[in-house]
Amino acid sequence: MNSPRFHSPFPLAAGARVELAESAARHAVRVLRLNAGDALTLFDGRGGEYACRMHSCGRDTAVAEVLEWRDVERESPLALTLVQALQAGEKMDLTVQKAVELGAARIAPVVSRRSVVRLEGERARKRVAHWRAVAVSACEQCGRNRVPEVDELADLRHWLARPPAGAGALRLIFDPDATFTLDALPRPGAAAGVELLIGAEGGLAPEETELALLAGFVAVRLGPRVLRTETAGMAALAAIQSLWGDFGGGPGGGTEHV
Repeated sequence: MNSPRFHSPFPLAAGARVELAESAARHAVRVLRLNAGDALTLFDGRGGEYACRMHSCGRDTAVAEVLEWRDVERESPLALTLVQALQAGEKMDLTVQKAVELGAARIAPVVSRRSVVRLEGERARKRVAHWRAVAVSACEQCGRNRVPEVDELADLRHWLARPPAGAGALRLIFDPDATFTLDALPRPGAAAGVELLIGAEGGLAPEETELALLAGFVAVRLGPRVLRTETAGMAALAAIQSLWGDFGGGPGGGTEHV
């Protein structure tokens, strides 16, 4: 974890030489000032990572020599999906970044009734591409070797009409007045996964909450306070990882509740 880490958009193999992506090369050469012979780590998203050394550097180019594959994974034992209503300003970037750091396997951006931001067409495609780049950068920083999926932007009503990602998935929305807390719920199966739905500024509209409940979501509370949209998802992911995920030692740790 000490050597600089970069994602490779190309498949890697021991003994190969690979040219770093343009943005990674610029960062390696101009910011980190790596030179030929310096150590670095590459991952291609197929699992594990590769010990490498810099072979050659130009002003905006860098070629690495792949030395060996390492069987290293830092994925959560839970399949976590964050369904996040569009947030204003740079909040979405921060949410994507922190969700990756906290172990989310998928991020589904959705347009809700109270979303201030409205994206369509080419603007929507560019923003999704940007969030995918944010996810890659977050993996480079936090040590993950599998890049979480960032879905295409969807309308929340249409998203709720889809079936859950896995049979038996635990689907959660958050309400400070809800009866249940997370620790009162049964531990989800690793294969089933957990889906978290977080509203935009102002939360979910009443009709959206009703549709979510009809789609199998359960309302739980994260304490008595109202959390901002940029706080709620991160707090929920951290709490779930502590209860059932790798913050608390994985599926074998903790106490099951029924």
